[in-house]
Amino acid sequence: MALFGKKKLEEKKTVEIKTVSNKSDTSNGSNIGHLSGVLVNPRITEKASSNIGVGVYTFDVSDSATKCSIKGAIFALYGVHPRMVRVVTIQRKMRRNARTGQSGLSRGGKKAYVYLKKGEIITIS
Repeated sequence: MALFGKKKLEEKKTVEIKTVSNKSDTSNGSNIGHLSGVLVNPRITEKASSNIGVGVYTFDVSDSATKCSIKGAIFALYGVHPRMVRVVTIQRKMRRNARTGQSGLSRGGKKAYVYLKKGEIITIS
């Protein structure tokens, strides 16, 4: 039993190291192909519009987005380095259809507040 156990442990260690290194390569923001799905769209609301004057931009992001991937996507698309990124989870809400009376859930998701340095702007069209 001891002969078989040693070989399997060594093989598992090398496989685990390879999978961990692949995950860290995609999350550092160097690969632009993976960053195309991070930012879904800019969130244009009254509160978000008033925050633009202060240098805070709001975006809807994918559910699997992280702060590092959001920073990389902002730099790749707009060419500015964010000072700080805050990510907020939007809760699902119960909705009722007025015609049929059936109830369901809204989608929910994630939004990100992107803080820029003073003097930097993003043109959202």
